[in-house]
Amino acid sequence: MASLGLGGLNVSARRKSVPARNAAVERRNLITVCRFSVKTLIDRSCFETIDDTSPEFNNFAAILEQILSHRLKGQITWFGYESPRSFWDYIRVACRKVSHNCICSIENMENVGSSRAKGRAWIRVALMEKHLSEYISTALRDFKTTRRFYEDGAIVLGEEANMLAGMLLGLNAIDFSFCLKGEGLDGSFPAVIDYTPYLKFTQSSDSISSDEEELRTLGSSGSEGSTPENIGPPFITDENSWYNKCKRVEQKYRLALEQKGYLEELVRLRENQLSESVSQNKLLLQRIEDMDLAHKMEKEQLEYIIVELQDQLTGEPESLIS
Repeated sequence: MASLGLGGLNVSARRKSVPARNAAVERRNLITVCRFSVKTLIDRSCFETIDDTSPEFNNFAAILEQILSHRLKGQITWFGYESPRSFWDYIRVACRKVSHNCICSIENMENVGSSRAKGRAWIRVALMEKHLSEYISTALRDFKTTRRFYEDGAIVLGEEANMLAGMLLGLNAIDFSFCLKGEGLDGSFPAVIDYTPYLKFTQSSDSISSDEEELRTLGSSGSEGSTPENIGPPFITDENSWYNKCKRVEQKYRLALEQKGYLEELVRLRENQLSESVSQNKLLLQRIEDMDLAHKMEKEQLEYIIVELQDQLTGEPESLIS
């Protein structure tokens, strides 16, 4: 009986762990694919302008939309029913603190009616303004609003959210060009992610060497009359091996280049923040000095008034005696 009880506990524990594991895998997949899509956008921007016709952008927009819609709470109606919500309902509340934000202009767009279409228009405008990372960072810092709109286990409530804002910072180096009246703003269809550009098999160096050894073994096990001229696979595998090595070096170079651009953009952002902080500190110091001067003047005036009052009080008894 005891063993059965323990077995039941193990089964229930496994059942509870399956949803948690699935949620973690879903979050990790979306963040990983988002990182790939950002790198693809940066690579493509080196050769052509990114606009609504770019499949790389359409995929990135679909990924970001699914991230911001992950475990988004529904809206409770007066009758107690839960109606679906769009991530725009969260963005327009959480991003109002962004200076010179585009929230009001998107709300007043005539050709954009549904909430989902407004969210898609906001993604495009934020990219053209080079403020998408700032919007996301500001929204995530408003944890109270984020908690109100999302359920437990959402990406924006987890550790992955800290990676998202930094990941989007590299897009500030791209000049986007979008038409805000195109088909991309149609909110009648859901966003679909195309995973095929990111499904690439890379053969490891160990696997390549084992393949070469196997080909050599197969070549040596042939007829005794086989000459070196008849053995072609080793030369092909050597070429493939060098080609794969060159591809890996190229990938490392591109990764280092992207990281360099990201770090440069991050340094520029921190320098701007530092200069703003220095200017604010100067203003605060000037205000403090002005307040100190005003307090000194008020103190001197009060001391002068007190002296006059004392003189008046000491002069009144003499007049009474006379």
